[in-house]
Amino acid sequence: MTITSAIILGLVQAAGEFLPVSSSAHLALMPWLLGTAYQGLTYDVMLHAATLFAVLFYFKKEWFYIIKDGLTKPKTEEGKILWLLVIATIPAAVAGVLFQKQIEHTLRSPFIMAGALIVFALFLFYADKKGDKGGAAMNIKNMFIIGCAQAVALIPGVSRSGITITAALLLGFGRAESAKISFLLSVPVIAGAFVMKAKDVNPSDINAAFILGFLTALICGWLIIKFLMTYLQKHNFNIFVVYRIVLGIVIIIAALSASN
Repeated sequence: MTITSAIILGLVQAAGEFLPVSSSAHLALMPWLLGTAYQGLTYDVMLHAATLFAVLFYFKKEWFYIIKDGLTKPKTEEGKILWLLVIATIPAAVAGVLFQKQIEHTLRSPFIMAGALIVFALFLFYADKKGDKGGAAMNIKNMFIIGCAQAVALIPGVSRSGITITAALLLGFGRAESAKISFLLSVPVIAGAFVMKAKDVNPSDINAAFILGFLTALICGWLIIKFLMTYLQKHNFNIFVVYRIVLGIVIIIAALSASN
């Protein structure tokens, strides 16, 4: 892998992981767009680790108290969040184990990815118009519903951040609140994916391109989180809805052209 390709993939992972546009769909397209082969397991693991560190760094104060109070004062507001995040992670963890083969193979059809991009963009648009009331509570019921929505994001093209934000909006959380919940909930999911794949990493694959891609995903991930948290104070999700629909259409056209 060239240094340029590694940096591009790092940027794509960072943007796709935290913006509601689907990292899996974008990473699946990158080898075709860049004219390269699949980047490999080692690079996938590196990208996940980078985005994990990005969200941990950005919310470092929150995570300090979430973990500390969760282990020592589980009945406090911050302490409860740790266990609510654990509950919300269970559906995706179970679905990932049960449907791992389908997720890695059958569901990676470009038509499935394109359909998911478009359909769930419309759900996000609806939720954004109907929701954003603010004031909803982080309780077991709401977090479990968001967790079930997150499990659906195992389908490439759905977008983990997109569908968790959609669910949070429909439950009555504000835009910025929904994004923050999505970011916090990404930590156990990304960490789980990292742990599952890290054992198969080949140390000989680590090179300059690997390191630069990691740094790109880390830095850009932090910047993108900061951007979205600021952006949502005054703006809606329409730009992401339009982008997803256009991308889905482009993927369908490209897939049909390739099959002819």
